[in-house]
Amino acid sequence: MPLPPQLRSAPFAVGVGRTHGLGAGRMRGPDLLSPFRGVRVASEARTLHELCLVYAQRMPPHAFFSGITAAVIMGIPLPHHLERSRLLHVAVPAPHRAVRGRGIRGSTVRLGADDIREWRGLRISSPSRVWCELAQVLSVPDLVAAGDFLIQWRLPSTTKEALARAVDEYAGRRGRPAMREAIGHLDDRSESRPESIVRVALAGGGVDGFIPNQWVTTSGGHRCRIDLAIPGRKLAIEYQGEHHNDSKQFHDDMTRRSRLEADGWAVMFIGAGDLDDPAELLQRIRRMLDSRPHAR
Repeated sequence: MPLPPQLRSAPFAVGVGRTHGLGAGRMRGPDLLSPFRGVRVASEARTLHELCLVYAQRMPPHAFFSGITAAVIMGIPLPHHLERSRLLHVAVPAPHRAVRGRGIRGSTVRLGADDIREWRGLRISSPSRVWCELAQVLSVPDLVAAGDFLIQWRLPSTTKEALARAVDEYAGRRGRPAMREAIGHLDDRSESRPESIVRVALAGGGVDGFIPNQWVTTSGGHRCRIDLAIPGRKLAIEYQGEHHNDSKQFHDDMTRRSRLEADGWAVMFIGAGDLDDPAELLQRIRRMLDSRPHAR
């Protein structure tokens, strides 16, 4: 029996299938998947957001996605193993009983007045609450990266002040020391997780005077933006992500580097492998700074 058009492109609850004339045998057909009990879908969910839309067909009306799941839905940068997780974190307000099921990690929580938001068709923890929930599983540098993303000046989801208030109001106790440490490192000019991690390593190592995404005008009149600049020593730290492998981007990077070096800047390129050992990277940056005590 062909599926009705409205059931071919979206997940549906078993009860909805019955109202369209599908019997129990048809809903066990080989062309339908059942990622969660009581739900059917004609194609496999390719992203976590799609998986959440599937589970939303049977999720209790008072429940919401929280923690890592809410963070991935919002696009908050996380360590790769967490971004790839297919485990759904679902919370319910007390005194409701936590949800259970295959692929679900349920929890019962205490909520504030503005702790739940609608986001791309899903109920999730608010930005400030998500950040507090992440403090239970993230290191301080990664928590800073998450916070920087949420307050980033181009398209902020919340403010540093709101996150600071959330630290005091969040009912959970786990992660509070990490939150309090991370608050002091947040910067709305940071634009990537690697930038945030390097910045925290520098601050923890006693290196100061650095500015994220600093614009510099060279003597030739060209404007260059430096990922992490230490103007007092004319040191530019540039993170080379995968997009820098593009041929045009590579040549643009070389031109920008030569313009900065012609004006006395030292340009230090770092990549993903450097973040595996922040302590060694910090020592390397210190040696660069020590070699430039009089740079101005």
